[in-house]
Amino acid sequence: MNTPAEIAKNYLAVGEAKARLPLGRMLLLAVLAGMYIGLAGLGASVASAGAESAGAGRLLSACVFPAGLTMVLLAGSELFTGNCLMLIPVLEGRISPGAMLRNLLVVYLGNLAGGMLVAAVAVYSGTLRLFGNGLAAAAVSTAAAKCTLPAGEAFLRGVLCNLLVCLAVWMAMAAKDAAGKVAALFFPVFLFVLCGFEHCVANMYYIPAGLLALGAPSWAAVVSGIPAGLSWGGFLLGNLLPVTLGNLAGGLGLAAVYWAVYLRR
Repeated sequence: MNTPAEIAKNYLAVGEAKARLPLGRMLLLAVLAGMYIGLAGLGASVASAGAESAGAGRLLSACVFPAGLTMVLLAGSELFTGNCLMLIPVLEGRISPGAMLRNLLVVYLGNLAGGMLVAAVAVYSGTLRLFGNGLAAAAVSTAAAKCTLPAGEAFLRGVLCNLLVCLAVWMAMAAKDAAGKVAALFFPVFLFVLCGFEHCVANMYYIPAGLLALGAPSWAAVVSGIPAGLSWGGFLLGNLLPVTLGNLAGGLGLAAVYWAVYLRR
């Protein structure tokens, strides 16, 4: 396996390759990553909806959700949260800050498109009618809870979440085969889901799924009315903005620490 110092050196080439991606290819890879995380969110919701208790549901969800980052890393795609590690080649002078910002912005928008696409397909394909419309009810409840989370809490949960996500990417780079990468990334992602931390790309699926379910027959059959705080404005400003800022702080902070420890001369 690669040592932490070797991971830091290897990531310099990875970050350079990400910065050099043509715009169209970067966007398509970002849409794929958003879809992979959205599919993992859907799978995690299905697993937890059939559980007998909230604790068992959280545990099952945490076991399923790492499939998203597994697909991102092994299939090849661009994920906003993991790409915060691009600060390492920036600090080393291998890429410019502008190149990193370009990547993060394009990838963020692509991830948003991919996550919302999976949310729309999940709703309008009737997938949320599983468990006697229980999955639709769970989707709306989850979206409402995220939209009404206080901004300070959302920010801090975002910090801890991306600390773990970037750590999962970092640890996966220690392995030299696919099985090792999956084993390495599993537990950091498991922990962030189990603890209820906030991941902006996951929320690009979870909250639109709840919002779209409100107008679908699957939700109308369960209850009428819109939960307080659940709106597109609540999604974009109440949750996505503070969570994104927290994810940036956690990911960029971890990248700066590892650069200082292993590369700074």
